Amino acid sequence: MKPFDIEVQRLKSLRHDKGAMELRMDALVLARKTSDEETGSPSTCLRLSDEDARTLLMLLKQKFAELDKLQPRSRRSGRA
Repeated sequence: MKPFDIEVQRLKSLRHDKGAMELRMDALVLARKTSDEETGSPSTCLRLSDEDARTLLMLLKQKFAELDKLQPRSRRSGRA
């Protein structure tokens, strides 16, 4: 796996499409140089400003609420 650093510059939209969330955004994506100092396996890093993180959380909550409305009442409570 090739690791990347992703810096979100602007969140544009979030939508649900065929069982997946699609997030549109402006982002700076740079390949990360692997170094011996990194611990564990290489992984991709997503960096958000506080404002963008709060916006993303709000958008996710809205989309999950919309999805919950599509579920039958017996499955909305989250209990199995």
